[in-house]
Amino acid sequence: MTTPTPGPLPGQNARQLLKQLQEQFPVFRDCLPLAIGIDKQLLARLPDLNRKELRIALGIHTHSLRYLKTTEKATARVDLDGNPAGEIMATHRTHAAELVKDRLKKQAEQRRTQREAEALARQHAQKLGQLVEKFSRSK
Repeated sequence: MTTPTPGPLPGQNARQLLKQLQEQFPVFRDCLPLAIGIDKQLLARLPDLNRKELRIALGIHTHSLRYLKTTEKATARVDLDGNPAGEIMATHRTHAAELVKDRLKKQAEQRRTQREAEALARQHAQKLGQLVEKFSRSK
């Protein structure tokens, strides 16, 4: 009996969709702050889109560090064609700035933890080497 081949992982199709959107719409490629309701604009132009995959793709895009950094500094949102589509509220800019700060802090902590783990591994390897050397001499 054959086992069914697993389908794409959740989010995998969304990543492919995001890549397609980046190729098709410069506002995605350039990580410009998107208009509120951009999902409706996308569904109007591309009616065959899977809504769940679109929602995931938009989440991946709008939570990327590059998009958040752009949103933090921008004052206006854009539609799919790059035309102005409303102002970015100060609360949205502040929220983006907080997310950027948190993300960078978390990355710094992860790098510090990684460096500490590597140093500890080097110490263990060095001690192990000393023990091997000590016991190999005693023969």
